[in-house]
Amino acid sequence: MARYRILDQKGLNYLTCTIVGWVDIFTRATYRDIIIESLSYCQKAKGLRIFAYVLMSNHLHMIVKADGTQQLSAILRDFKKFTSRQILEAIEKGNESRKDWLLHVFSYYAKFNTNNRYYQMWIQDNHPIELVSPKVIWQKVEYIHNNPVRAKWVENPEHYLYSSARSYAFDNRDCLLEVDLLEPFLPGSGFVYVPGFEE
Repeated sequence: MARYRILDQKGLNYLTCTIVGWVDIFTRATYRDIIIESLSYCQKAKGLRIFAYVLMSNHLHMIVKADGTQQLSAILRDFKKFTSRQILEAIEKGNESRKDWLLHVFSYYAKFNTNNRYYQMWIQDNHPIELVSPKVIWQKVEYIHNNPVRAKWVENPEHYLYSSARSYAFDNRDCLLEVDLLEPFLPGSGFVYVPGFEE
């Protein structure tokens, strides 16, 4: 049973979706692209609005809300189920050098979860944080966009392909996944965060 629950299914939430055992599965572009394609599908078909995201080697941070008829938790459940199936199929059929080890790890974690019969790829919890204050929203957007910089993968946030930092820097041009831009964070908006001040 999940420890953390999304309290406001239609509210703005910061989420972290993590791979079991912190396995670095997203070092392969094939698996990263499955995530991006699935998020795009959720936007178009399920009413998922994505405001910020970053896909790291073993986790995905997002600021999202559900605008359609489905609850956010249902969208995330379907997203995880679909991407798990797609990635596991790619591991089994592709030229994955870590195939045996990955399947062993995912099989091991499935033993502790009655919802999974053979493999578990995602941790069930999404560690939701409901975002209601401009200060916290700003902090989370900055945290998300600077994740690849902190990992020393890139020098500037917008240089990382699998992040919405590019969307904010280039107004949704030249990016892998279009997002709903949060106005205060657009270039030239004049928005300035002052530590300790909260509206």
